Amino acid sequence: MFSFLKKSAPDSKAVAPAEAAAPLSWRDRLFKGLAKTRAQWGGKLKSLFARGKVDDELLEELETLLLTSDCGVEATTHLLDELKKAAKRDKLDTPEAIQKALADALLETLQPLEQPLDISGHKPYVIMIAGVNGAGKTTSIGKLAKYFQNQGKSVLLAAGDTFRAAAREQLETWGERNNVTVISQDNGDPAAVIFDAISAAKARGIDIVLADTAGRLPTQLHLMEEIAKVRRVIQKVDPSGPHETLLVLDANIGQNALQQVKAFDKAIHVSGLVLTKLDGTAKGGVVTAIARQCPKPIRFIGIGEQIDDLRPFSAKDFVDALFD
Repeated sequence: MFSFLKKSAPDSKAVAPAEAAAPLSWRDRLFKGLAKTRAQWGGKLKSLFARGKVDDELLEELETLLLTSDCGVEATTHLLDELKKAAKRDKLDTPEAIQKALADALLETLQPLEQPLDISGHKPYVIMIAGVNGAGKTTSIGKLAKYFQNQGKSVLLAAGDTFRAAAREQLETWGERNNVTVISQDNGDPAAVIFDAISAAKARGIDIVLADTAGRLPTQLHLMEEIAKVRRVIQKVDPSGPHETLLVLDANIGQNALQQVKAFDKAIHVSGLVLTKLDGTAKGGVVTAIARQCPKPIRFIGIGEQIDDLRPFSAKDFVDALFD
């Protein structure tokens, strides 16, 4: 229980190259990606639960652990209340039983966020993607393009981040890598670029348009208005669009993620989240904070740099990866 994910190193003399290079499953990569969070939780939880009873001391120490893992006050209070109820109802008296009760409470909290993206019903299906600079937005777009291609869908990218030439070039690189057309302009208006992309997608029978937008901070009100304009322009070319508005969040920013969700939702009506860089933080509890304070569906999570390291969110897999 609470052991870290360890795999013995292969004997280079005994293992053939093909065997040594066998890829990990997504579940295994998720366990590996959340190793830092699990390491922070593991030893401390093991020590807490070893007493075999849910008392005031355990609850106080658990509260500290959850708060320092970015679960937030509301989610922490909820989890502790659920654990106390379970202890009274089920007379928890073993480390295993206490761990299971906490894991069950966490799973119940996160389950509503597990809502896979349904791209049926519209062609092209227009996905508008927002986020602050550095959140991994453009990289996530490239990974999403590959994901949808693997589902048998055709994809077109709109380089709507016209404020940064590097963002356009990065998106064009992803387009070349995935053999996907990228609609861009050297000095174009973001809304105009995305308008052209949707028009092109309609003419070519493309299934999905991934529309990048300029990275910005929620406090930059003039830029937030610009992204709201992009949404209005999309609705002019397709009154039903955008069919999904994804906000890309860097898991390392902790509680600031909540403020970003609220600010972007006010400007562009966020319908889903992409949570990136979960492998780079020991504070994966921010997912729980989002569930209690800004319960937007988490469509995808990212746990690495590889092109297939972005996958749909599974609450059970996520919780299992925290408790080993």
